[in-house]
Amino acid sequence: MTEGAAGHAAAMLPGTDAHGSAVGMPQLVFETFPNQIFWLLVTLVVIYLVLSRVAIPRIGSVLAERAGVITNDIATAEELKLKAREAEAAYTKALADAKAEAAKIIAATKADIQADLDKALAKADAEIAARTAESEARITEIRAGAEAAVNEVARDVAAEIVASFGAPADAAAIDAAVSTRMKG
Repeated sequence: MTEGAAGHAAAMLPGTDAHGSAVGMPQLVFETFPNQIFWLLVTLVVIYLVLSRVAIPRIGSVLAERAGVITNDIATAEELKLKAREAEAAYTKALADAKAEAAKIIAATKADIQADLDKALAKADAEIAARTAESEARITEIRAGAEAAVNEVARDVAAEIVASFGAPADAAAIDAAVSTRMKG
């Protein structure tokens, strides 16, 4: 081809001017629109077929599997929740029973302690009463002994006083005088 023929062939291409230079972006040249629309439709159909036959079923199966797992997890959680409620009720009942049993044990222990305390108090009271009676007997004994000793000392002193004055000491008169003085 000659230079003129090559330039003429280039001028005949769509999107070129008479000198064979590009006029603009080839996508925007109106002469190529039918060809571009054809390939666009072919590409869209291929993408549609790939998505509808391969990708969307896989995505659907994954979503269905996830929904099944979620449903099973929710059912398991509900079962565990019911078991937890039952365990809580059993725990509450056991705690109440334990508290009642502890209260019974406490009451029995208090009663035993009170009985032991009552016995100890009765024993202590009896011991105190015995010691008090014994002490009162001793005091009475000491009083009687003290009175007799005071009477005897008083008689001896009175006899000595009368004798020191040089008078004869009459034992009956001294006894009467000491008895009178001791009574009041």
